[in-house]
Amino acid sequence: MAVLAACSGAEGSNTVKDVARSTPAVASSPACTVTSRLIPSCGAWWGIAPEIFTGARLEQALLSAESRMGATADVVHVYHRGKELFPTEQEIRLARDPARPRLLLINWKPSLGQTWAEIAEGAIDDRIDRLAHHLRRTFPEQFFLTIHHEPENDVDAGAGSGMRATDYAAMFRHVVLRLRERGVKNAVTVMTYMGAPNWAAKPWFEELYPGDDVVDWVAMDPYADGRVHDFGTLVNKTREDFDEWPGFYRWMQWRFPGKPVMVAEWGVFERADDPAFKRAFFESVRSQIRRYPQIKALVYFDSPQAPRGDTRFDTEDTADRAFTELARDQHFRATRVPRP
Repeated sequence: MAVLAACSGAEGSNTVKDVARSTPAVASSPACTVTSRLIPSCGAWWGIAPEIFTGARLEQALLSAESRMGATADVVHVYHRGKELFPTEQEIRLARDPARPRLLLINWKPSLGQTWAEIAEGAIDDRIDRLAHHLRRTFPEQFFLTIHHEPENDVDAGAGSGMRATDYAAMFRHVVLRLRERGVKNAVTVMTYMGAPNWAAKPWFEELYPGDDVVDWVAMDPYADGRVHDFGTLVNKTREDFDEWPGFYRWMQWRFPGKPVMVAEWGVFERADDPAFKRAFFESVRSQIRRYPQIKALVYFDSPQAPRGDTRFDTEDTADRAFTELARDQHFRATRVPRP
């Protein structure tokens, strides 16, 4: 579910949840640490892309979403494209909040006008260098960076298209290595797949991967469509017509045994025939998340207008309560975000 622009959500207020937001329900353990690649030693990061496609400013959207869910986010997912410089002043303020610092997950499509092959060959090197200068000057803190997430549905396997899977891998490598050469050492890189079996069955699928030296985390963006019943079937989606595919988490365990896994976007759609589905689904996440120890970050996509439906977590009271209980679970409160 590709998102090309950063949007945010409407402001809201809830006195009870405002108190919960400012006073975490569960204290973190002083024994839990964070590695140089932002991997929490205990549990997993809790994150959100707040109130996307509603038009409000990021800060307003995040504070509103945190109030609605009765908990603070460890990770805030933001979207940039093209010549935009990041992090923005708003994003920096959220990352440096003295009461509750947050990790930035920055999602960047470097160009909508050049092919992956052209980018790999240097077509936007000036843009990459300008971004590197901005990052060195304004933001020395570590942050997550994913480059052109969910590339599968943009692949054109035709010869000379410049958009083959191998072109994607070359583009990703070029952007990361050039940023590093220009002094950007604080970007923790994330390769983000769609998480859908039909794309994983493509003959070029394995060719998308840019290489262990330029990928710190691997991620998937699964959504609870009609084939999904609980958290396990979300992260390990299968389909009868692709019966050899084991599911993304299982594949990532096999393919990337030493890398942390991020669920960089996930959302639960409304089901007219089952109004209790969201509540039951959030409860399944809480009961099942510990079965997937390689998942080290879970980042919800909260939007009333997601491309395939409404993924707000509080469209129904019992769903809202279940989501709040999930957000406050010790698994997501064990490790503190490092202070800048």
